[in-house]
Amino acid sequence: MQLRFWRCDLKLARVWTIARDLKSGGSKVCGVVLVQLTDNDGVTGLGESAPIERYHENVETVQQFLGRIDAQRLSFDDIPGSMAHLDTVAAGNNAAKCAVNIALLDGAARRAGKPVYDFLRLGFREQKHVTSFSIGIDSPEVVAQKVREAEAYPVLKLKLGSPQDRENLAALRSVAPTKTVRVDGNEAWRTKEEALKQLEWIASDKHIEFIEQPMPSSSAREDLKWLKERSPLPLMADESCHSVNDIPLCAECFHAINVKLVKTAGISGAHDTLQAARQAGLKTMIGCMIETSVLITAAAHLAELTDYLDIDGNLLITNDPYLGATAEKGMVSFKDAKETVGLRVSARK
Repeated sequence: MQLRFWRCDLKLARVWTIARDLKSGGSKVCGVVLVQLTDNDGVTGLGESAPIERYHENVETVQQFLGRIDAQRLSFDDIPGSMAHLDTVAAGNNAAKCAVNIALLDGAARRAGKPVYDFLRLGFREQKHVTSFSIGIDSPEVVAQKVREAEAYPVLKLKLGSPQDRENLAALRSVAPTKTVRVDGNEAWRTKEEALKQLEWIASDKHIEFIEQPMPSSSAREDLKWLKERSPLPLMADESCHSVNDIPLCAECFHAINVKLVKTAGISGAHDTLQAARQAGLKTMIGCMIETSVLITAAAHLAELTDYLDIDGNLLITNDPYLGATAEKGMVSFKDAKETVGLRVSARK
């Protein structure tokens, strides 16, 4: 097996800011790492890592990890064994491992002559899966403009956690008074009392669907349980959910989970986490970072295991080098994908 990887800097259409980026002022460019595996028969697999600084990963750490892999220990025929090798390289580094896992599944599905969703025996139903469109933290005037630009999308996700939260929600409602909105707190509120106060205000808007991670993942389990018992809105774990091992805590403290492939070390870990969450009675969503169509499409292959989708990272950039699953008017679809097997992703010409 040959392993090749390279950096790609994604240019955002607008500055991207969430609660933990307020001091830095947000981002205009996000770096990702793309991976290509090629076996001795010339079969290739493509993967992507969108590292999260919150978990001490960045483009440099991903490249360092990938540079330590013995590619001869990787095989499209043995994905569990290949992932076991990655764990011997270093613990953690889930975003880096994610890129390799996606490439392994892409190659394995290509060899089997199937799209990944059929290789995993999940299938994919057209006209069923809708992604939200994210509105980052900004001034109320810019929030309103972003909402106008997102008119075609039936579901929005609004990032909160700034001093202008009320003004920003009001700005959104001035443009889209009854559109379904999901709120993402990104660990913004430090105490259970503050979080509950914010939730009660947010819930006064009857078109809010749920809220993601209102409190830090480091919060005491008892505090998270306290908030769940009193919350007027469904609570979704994001930073509190990384793998199947977190499902017991999430079932106790949240109503739903947001799974991101870069947290679960790829499609395989996300598949197991989503299955375990459903068995525990949790609602499920797949989320994303700022990503190309490689990672976004990889997530779309797991859509049948979800209740919600938030896979819009490629819609927020201006230089996506790939084509894969589309999301016209929010409807996730493979019908226009040129590739018929594997990830069903192709390079943009």
